Amino acid sequence: MDLLEILKVIFLGIVEGITEWLPVSSTGHMLLVDEFIKMNTSEEFKEMFFYVIQLGAILAVVLIFWKKMWPFGLNEANKPMVKKDIFSMWFKVVVACIPGAVVTILFDDFIEAHLHTPVVIALALVFYGVAFILIENWNNKREAKVATLEELTYKTAFIIGLFQVLSIIPGTSRSGATIVGALLIGVSRVAAAEFTFFLAVPVMVGMSFLKILKVGFSFTSGEYLILAVGTVTAFLVSVVVIKFLMSYIKKKDFKIFGWYRIVLGALVLLYFGVFA
Repeated sequence: MDLLEILKVIFLGIVEGITEWLPVSSTGHMLLVDEFIKMNTSEEFKEMFFYVIQLGAILAVVLIFWKKMWPFGLNEANKPMVKKDIFSMWFKVVVACIPGAVVTILFDDFIEAHLHTPVVIALALVFYGVAFILIENWNNKREAKVATLEELTYKTAFIIGLFQVLSIIPGTSRSGATIVGALLIGVSRVAAAEFTFFLAVPVMVGMSFLKILKVGFSFTSGEYLILAVGTVTAFLVSVVVIKFLMSYIKKKDFKIFGWYRIVLGALVLLYFGVFA
């Protein structure tokens, strides 16, 4: 594999690391970038790569939120203990995952065959960009009903999971759909973002596992190197982006991401409308 291919993969890893956690659609960005930067691999490998590279982003979440995610520890007497609140949160994550798992199993192949197009991505970018702005304007006039992660109920988790189903459409954004849904039902920005991070772990690990099973492991040494470089890059960039996002939303809202989505979506529609 030559230097140019490595640079392409590093760029894709940077795009994944930035867009996976910001509510702007990582899959949409990866598919758009692929329109202009073609990796020299098979289509089957590329399809798998776009999902498995997300494992690097997931490792960043686990690293940063380890204390909030790991349910085992030691008490004051230095004896093993189970943190029931963390176990409870993981059960809520499982509940939230159910709607998305069902829809993905039933419709994933259809979505990939018919909706992975620049126009669909652009329309989803614009639609949810507008949604972010409208919801944030509405939220300025009310108090959050759920201020912290610990206050989430199973019912709230399930409703957020229903919103996550929308992310099966490319350009929607998994984090964007869950955050929009959470904000809409009165969850605070910080709690919405943290629950999105929890929810991402089983969802993205599961999707990556399914893609690997579908494609298999018969890769070339060059393709294994591509996967490793992309995953490590996504991990390093994600660490920075997650810390930035958690600091940012403590002071500001998500409207800037809404405007970004609208501008990007409009540019994509203009480009493919003119040059298609």
